[in-house]
Amino acid sequence: MSIVLKYENVDVYYDEHLILNNVNVSIQKGDFVYLLGKSGSGKTSLIKTIYADIPIKKGKASVCSYDLLTIKKADIPYLRRKIGVVFQDFQLLPDRDVYDNLLFVMKATNWEDPKKIDERISEVLESVGLQDKYKKMPYELSGGEQQRVCIARALVNHPELIIADEPTGNLDPQTSLEIVQLLKSLSEKGTAVLLSTHDILVYQKIKGKTLVCENQTITHLS
Repeated sequence: MSIVLKYENVDVYYDEHLILNNVNVSIQKGDFVYLLGKSGSGKTSLIKTIYADIPIKKGKASVCSYDLLTIKKADIPYLRRKIGVVFQDFQLLPDRDVYDNLLFVMKATNWEDPKKIDERISEVLESVGLQDKYKKMPYELSGGEQQRVCIARALVNHPELIIADEPTGNLDPQTSLEIVQLLKSLSEKGTAVLLSTHDILVYQKIKGKTLVCENQTITHLS
């Protein structure tokens, strides 16, 4: 199995404050991993280090074959193309339909061939069950459908890792289960998924490896 993320003895700082101490985490292709912890426990800080928003200064850390301690600023956009991020609050462009929301991301990451763009948008919308919604505006979609669009958006660049940061925070229990099941199915097809959540009901019903943020460190439950 190829390793997508590996942290060894990493300390995570934010504005000179130690947030997490001696973090050791390994995520492989196809892994489905929960990141649990109370608000303020360091989950978001850890996630921000993964896409190089917070620099790592101590330990060893690699994500998608990039060394996070030595990564050049010019290489950070290329790292981020290998990572798909799904947010709690969707962050869709309200004045553009589903197709144009995906197109916006693809243009920003240098997709140019209209035929390839069309094909990829069709593929990712089909993979999240929204192949008939590409002309819908965000306000015409349910919360669950909007989150599926966000997952499709995260998939367009064939990421090695998807980070889902509280993706069910604004959804009802049944829709939450469907969204996490969708993420689990993507991991089964080979894309590693790191899911940060407070949603214990989902956690109890859909199994995965588990990391817990507490007491300034990461504990492995499974």
